[in-house]
Parts: sequence; structure tokens; C-alpha cells
Amino acid sequence: MANQSTVNPNSYTYSDAGVDINAGNALVEAIKPIAASTARPGADAALGGFGGLFDLKSLNYQDPVLVAANDGVGTKLKIAIDSGRHETIGIDLVAMSVNDLIVQGAEPLFFLDYFATGHLDVSVGRQIIAGIGEGCRQAGAALIGGETAEMPGMYAGADYDLAGFAVGVVERSRLLPRIDVNEGDIILGLASSGAHSNGYSLIRRLVLDQGLDYAAPAPFAHEVSLAEALLTPTRIYVRSILEALRRSGAIKALAHITGGGITENVPRVLPKHLSAVFTLDSVEVPPVFRWLAKIGGIAPAEMLRTFNCGIGMIVVVAAESASDVTAHLRASGETVFEVGHIVDRAGGDSVIYRGDLRLEV
Repeated sequence: MANQSTVNPNSYTYSDAGVDINAGNALVEAIKPIAASTARPGADAALGGFGGLFDLKSLNYQDPVLVAANDGVGTKLKIAIDSGRHETIGIDLVAMSVNDLIVQGAEPLFFLDYFATGHLDVSVGRQIIAGIGEGCRQAGAALIGGETAEMPGMYAGADYDLAGFAVGVVERSRLLPRIDVNEGDIILGLASSGAHSNGYSLIRRLVLDQGLDYAAPAPFAHEVSLAEALLTPTRIYVRSILEALRRSGAIKALAHITGGGITENVPRVLPKHLSAVFTLDSVEVPPVFRWLAKIGGIAPAEMLRTFNCGIGMIVVVAAESASDVTAHLRASGETVFEVGHIVDRAGGDSVIYRGDLRLEV
């Protein structure tokens, strides 16, 4: 009789295929304190169940409308991977979704993430989730769940991908954009923190063509490495805008300036009969964009439809409310510029640029 303890040489385990269940369990345990730190009314942010719970009734909304958004980080991830800097990429993940929620006036409630990799490194995973936790704290959202997928053969080496899902709530009567956006309204621009999470395929192409090292000092910010400068996390505008909405109620429309820049995103929140006029020389263009325009020979029109060029969020208000809203936003830490106004479209373009973008280095 064969020895029953003999191991079948053709017997495989999941780890033989490249999936380490123990590493996955270790990551869950490592991130439980991160999730707990994002607890808020309606959610204790505990992990471990098959689904995350949120008690909407605890918020006392009278006529609530739920708003959902999802997004990723795009090829900015490759800079994090290539440079080994994973601490802030999770903030970007949260920002791209919660900034879309606030555009409709919604308070972010909770967030879920999807983290897929070819080989799960618990230390790297924890850094990524720590960034997600920080983004959730900045936005006031609870991290109530997520999924980690180890997928050998799908992702090479240390590569990984991220996706994020956010849900918010707003009273039906306070949904944005409002129907009273009118000719003569003022456009305010909230400063971005850099390239945020858009245009990175072009950025990476320029870095490659220039033969630059991510570990070397950034040509436009010598005090930090190029990787650190380009990985500056996306600014989260949630708390400042919520505060302005609560204090003044004067914001008529918001536009999150992501892929497509001002050119493509502002028309999404305007009535079809109106156009937005932007005075380009009123925009403070950060050094990273001036550098990109110079080394890439990028035309201003291409800059404006690829990058945020220094404006991460657009705020539309009545002319008589502009100074009040500006004061509230600045009190919350935002840098605010008056960048344009609303006019009758009269068959023209939905976005009209006047003056020149300040791209000189």
C-alpha cells in the first residue's frame, strides 16, 4: 500500500500559480487601522465583511439623492511604480472620485478601492492603502471596503492598477448645477496642486524623450526629485466647497478640471445657450506646466485641452456673490482667481479664450 503521506508530485497549490493567500490576509490586517481612522457618522469603517455598510438615516437628510462616481489614476501610476514612491498615489485615487461628487453638490459618504497586482508586496500595498486612507480623511469619507486581487500573468513585475468608487449625498433641492446659471455670472478658478492625475502619458513621453531620471532634481523644482514633483497628489476640494455651500448657498455650478482640461470640462455644466469666457492671463500657471510646454513645444490650445494648467476646479457664481464666495474659499485654504464670466453663446464656441496663457519660463 502506498504511503498516504507521500506528496503527489503533480499536486499544485494556489501559491504555485503565484497567488499568496497569506499575503492577502496580512494586508487586510495591516490596513484595518487605516480604515478605522476614516470612520464618520453613518459608518464605523470596519473591514472584514462581504460588503460595507452605511446608515444613511443617521445623517438626517430630508430628501436625499445619492451620487456615485468612480475613476482611476491613469499612467501616473507608472511613475509611482518606476520610482518606488507609493505613499501619495492613493490620495489621487480618492481625489478623482470625490472631486466629481462635490461638483454636483454632494457630500462624500464612503469610498471603496480596487487594487490589482501581479505580485502582492504587503509593504507596498500598505503604503498605497495608507494614501487612500489619507484621501478619505481629507474628503470626510469612510473607507468601508475594497478588493485586493493578485493576478500573476496579468500584471508584470511590480506593476499594479487602482480603481476607486465613491458615493455621496445631497438634498434634492441643492443639486448642482443650478438652472439659474446666467449671462453675467462670474467664473472663479481654484488653484491646482500640479498636474493632478491627467496628461501623464504625455508627461512620461516627454521625460523619456528628454532622457531624464526620476531620481534627479526636478528641472522646475530643484528642491525635490522629478518623481516627487510629478507625484504631487491631486488637491481635494471637498471640505472647502462644502463650507462655501453651507455658508453662502451662492454657488451655481462647479466643474472638476480633469482630462480634457478647461476646454472639455466646463461645457458639461453650462446650459447649451451659454458660453464661458476665460481671461487666460488671469490664470497663475505653475512651473510644471511652463516646463512641459517648453520641452514639448506644446501649443497653448493643446495645453488647455490636456492639462488643468493651474486651475483644478471652476466655480460659477452670480456677480454680486463673487467676493463673498471668494472670501469663504480663501478662508478654507484655497487659492482663488477670478478667471472669467458667462455670456450668451449666440452660436459661438462654448468656451472662449481671451489673452495669452502665461507659459513663459
